[in-house]
Amino acid sequence: MEQLRGTMMQTFHWYTSNDGTFWNEWAGKMDALADKGITALWLPPATKGHVGTWDVGYGVYDLFDCGEFHQKGTTRTKYGTKDEYRNCIDKAHDAGLQVYADAVLNHKMGADTTQKVNNVVVVDPHNRNNTIGNHHDRELWTCFSFPGRGNTYSSMKWEWWHFDATKEYGNIYKLRDKQFETHVDRENVNYDFLMGCDLDFDHEQVCGEVHYWGKWYLDTFTPDGFRIDAVKHIRSFFFKHWLDDMRNHARKNLFAVGEYWSSDLNRLQRYIDETEGRMHLFDVPLHYNFHRASRAGSEYDMGSILNNTLVRENPLLAVTIVENHDTQPLQSLETVVEPWFKPLAYAIILLRDEGYPCIFAADYDGAHYEDKGYEIWMDSHKWMIDLFLDARRHYTFGNRRDYFDHRHTIGWTFQGDSDHKSMAVVMTNAGDDTKWMETGKPHTTYRDITGHIDETVQTNEWGWAPFKTLGGKVLVWAEE
Repeated sequence: MEQLRGTMMQTFHWYTSNDGTFWNEWAGKMDALADKGITALWLPPATKGHVGTWDVGYGVYDLFDCGEFHQKGTTRTKYGTKDEYRNCIDKAHDAGLQVYADAVLNHKMGADTTQKVNNVVVVDPHNRNNTIGNHHDRELWTCFSFPGRGNTYSSMKWEWWHFDATKEYGNIYKLRDKQFETHVDRENVNYDFLMGCDLDFDHEQVCGEVHYWGKWYLDTFTPDGFRIDAVKHIRSFFFKHWLDDMRNHARKNLFAVGEYWSSDLNRLQRYIDETEGRMHLFDVPLHYNFHRASRAGSEYDMGSILNNTLVRENPLLAVTIVENHDTQPLQSLETVVEPWFKPLAYAIILLRDEGYPCIFAADYDGAHYEDKGYEIWMDSHKWMIDLFLDARRHYTFGNRRDYFDHRHTIGWTFQGDSDHKSMAVVMTNAGDDTKWMETGKPHTTYRDITGHIDETVQTNEWGWAPFKTLGGKVLVWAEE
């Protein structure tokens, strides 16, 4: 019986086409993805954004409009209609895949009308606890009445008092009698405010509506979990209660992963402690290690590639990534992992038994787009990722031995078990090399399944063998 190794795929990138065919296209891919070894999909935000079909989904306008009402100049979203979204999820479930919905709860954008707000004050962008100038009255875009939806699904209209701050005219305005939340990230001293109209999670009606929306969403679309956007900007304690409420409502242990974008492992660990392990976090420090390693080439110490990462310190709650929609070229957190290194990076997240790996669609299928005067081509690594997915299902079992003991050439082996054969993985960021490693299988023959070397290697009577790799490559030696 095949043991399951969970593998997630992020299905979109920032420049995914806005022609409205996304949900239907992915609905047709589910069986093939399941056959490859994908077990879960992270779908993009389905809710209506403030710039209509151009919105990736993070400029959220109306949480209850998933491509159903004519608002912001369109009925569908960038990805399609509500019915197409629901069908996409149904097709995933039919193929045995889990689906994680992208929940953007931190802010709202694209208010319908302005309101005169008394006693607002400008906030110092570098120290959010300090203010600049005098309190004054100002007309601000803070009223969300959802004229296209009316009271369908929810009758709540958002007014200025549901927010603690907003950004207009290049300034952050803290609203009357409001205070920024505690237990948020400490960047800029207090990083409660990110963008748009920032939800005030101290307001009882705001918390109630977000809880109500989550239950409506679960009932309407039946996702298996959530990817939660911008969690470091929301009081951490909120999600303890919200996730408990969602799991109780769904009557199952919904998966959750938070986007806490920080390369500081201590901040991630603190957040995990504050939420009492209720959600996974993306392993941002690992991504930055991949980025630096890909840029530095042979100057990087490969033996340290897992140092100060979540997957090493807290593997049960680590979602490991190579890149995502924010780190790809021309985006806000651009930290590119160079193409030559991506096979090595994907080997590290897919061919090990710690962490929950997430494959980025633009790395799988490739991507081509233009923005800001640049033309970008992202290479497809589909062939190699498919090979790793197959190896993940068949060879990543039994005792693992790590060999992160060299500046350039590192590797690990799996001994296998009664149902799975053994494997050795070796990679280098310098020239051709050989690494002696133990598989635990004496007198056993191995062949490189990546096709880089057309020869075999055999372990000695103690289960050791010299496993070769080529310069800047990863080789996967599977037991014949």
